[in-house]
This record gives sequence, structure tokens and C-alpha cells, in this order.
Amino acid sequence: MQQYTLKKSLGQHFLKDEAICKKIIAALQQTTFSQLAEVGPGAGAITKYLLQIPDIDFKAIEIDSEKAAYLRATYPAIEGKIIQEDFLKITAPFEGSFTVIGNFPYNISSQILFKILGWKEQVPVIIGMFQKEVAQRVAAAPGSKVYGVISVLIQAYYSVEYLFDVPPVAFNPPPKVMSGVIKLTRKKEALPVKSEKTFTTLVKAAFNQRRKTLRNATRALFDETALQQDIFNKRAEQLSIHDFAQLTLNMK
Repeated sequence: MQQYTLKKSLGQHFLKDEAICKKIIAALQQTTFSQLAEVGPGAGAITKYLLQIPDIDFKAIEIDSEKAAYLRATYPAIEGKIIQEDFLKITAPFEGSFTVIGNFPYNISSQILFKILGWKEQVPVIIGMFQKEVAQRVAAAPGSKVYGVISVLIQAYYSVEYLFDVPPVAFNPPPKVMSGVIKLTRKKEALPVKSEKTFTTLVKAAFNQRRKTLRNATRALFDETALQQDIFNKRAEQLSIHDFAQLTLNMK
């Protein structure tokens, strides 16, 4: 008997397709880790497999008290491993390096990624399920229509691999959209930027007015001499991550 209710306000769509669960676990097990955080375990579709991985420290972050109670009742091994808090407000769940996995609630999935980005020194790998459009945006290459702020800010620090699609029928209730699983692996080389803050400011300004040339969109950030460079004739989506990084070195 199902002992929980689905809450639309929390963007809850629970995975029920075991084949998909196993594909996600297989992707995770291609990496090595000793500490693992699951975001939004819900009814435990992936959690039940994660609890079986030997010799790791595991924590599940679940804001919904009803789901947390359901998980404790259904999977006794999870006792003491649930952090019942809002993921967007917590501090890092571990000291040192940890991997993140989750079927991320769709209404806050981008915010979850930006939150993890703040812990990037600690998080070498992220495997997440997103609404397909969001997954494609994170993975998008320069020149693509969906290449934007999230593509650049994530890919500045992580290599993104689009793993596979997940159809609506894999969930209860079925969402109205396709889903996609992506894997993010932290890059070894740091990006040569003036500072992370200037990089973020530049990327947001450039894409905020993406139909304009870079010269018009980011005029306030550079002096007139810098703005004469040919690159400023381009639009934001034509620039690579490294183009943006190089430009920060010329910012006011």
C-alpha cells in the first residue's frame, strides 16, 4: 500500500521504472567515491540501490517529512542517513569529497545545480535527472539555440555528458515532459578568469540581451578600447567558455 501523497508544490514525480533506476546506478558505479549524497529520494526508487553499495557513507536529503517517514519505514537501513531539510538552504552534507545523485525536483533543478556549483571543490561528480529541456541546456554547445547562462557557468567547471532520455511513463504521476539524465565530471584545469564573480557577471550580462551583439550587451563592463575588438561583434551564443574567460581579463 502506498503510504505517501505526491505533492505538486514540491515538483514530485517518482521514478517507478526499475530498468531506468538500474541504468542510473550503472552510470554512478563507473565512478569511484566514498561519500554520496542523494537529493530528493522521494519514495526511494534509486535509494534502495544506493543503500546496498558497500563501504560508502550515504546521506539522503529530503525536505518532505512524509517521504522521510515512508523511507524510514520501508528501508530500515536508511535510519540516521536522512537530512530532513531544504537542499537549497543546507551546508555541505559531508566534509571532504562527495558525489551527488538525484532525480531532482523539476521546479528547482537549476537552483540545485547552482547550489552544488558552490561546493564544486568538494563535488567531483554529479549524476542527475532533469526535465529534458534543462538537461539539454546544461549540456549545450556554443552556437546552439539552447546554449545559455547555465551551459556556460556549469561547463566552466564540469564536463557534461548527456546519458539518456527518460519517458514520462517511467514516473508516477507521468510528467508532461520528457526527462534526461546527465553526468557532470569536474574539470581538472581551472579556468583562467579574472575572478569567478567577474566571469558570472559577464556571462549573465551577455545572455541577458542575447539578441544584441556582445558590444551592446556588455558595454558597461569594458572600456571603449577593449570594445573595439572583433569578438564584440559576436552574440553571446557564439562564444566558447574560453572566450568568456579571456574577456574577463579585459574587464574594468
